[in-house]
Amino acid sequence: MDTRCSETRRRWNRGLAWLALSLALSLAFPHAATAHAIVIASEPASGAVVTGPDLQLHIRFNSRIDHERSKLVVVSDDGRSFPVELQAGAAEDVLDGRVMGVPAGPYRIRWIVLAIDGHITRGDIPFAVTVP
Repeated sequence: MDTRCSETRRRWNRGLAWLALSLALSLAFPHAATAHAIVIASEPASGAVVTGPDLQLHIRFNSRIDHERSKLVVVSDDGRSFPVELQAGAAEDVLDGRVMGVPAGPYRIRWIVLAIDGHITRGDIPFAVTVP
């Protein structure tokens, strides 16, 4: 019985050691816990209806992103894609772009970004276009 208690105690101590190490690392490197870039604001906003056919896009992330390796594309429900021209000079956590000639209908801004820490994230922002 004494050997089972000793083994249980060793396992418990190992578990506590791993927990302490994990906590210490998360405190020492707080950005590791929030490694992925996520959208915190966008224009158009999710679910918005905007007037086209030419659109200005603005997406803000929760962290710095690598502008050279990040991309925006506007995609229709039937699979057509409209290339987005990214504009230079945006803030470190922003992608600004312009897309031309988008007809009326439902769309998604498909984004893929490389965060400055090396993590790639992607997502869609749904919106609709009306044309006067």
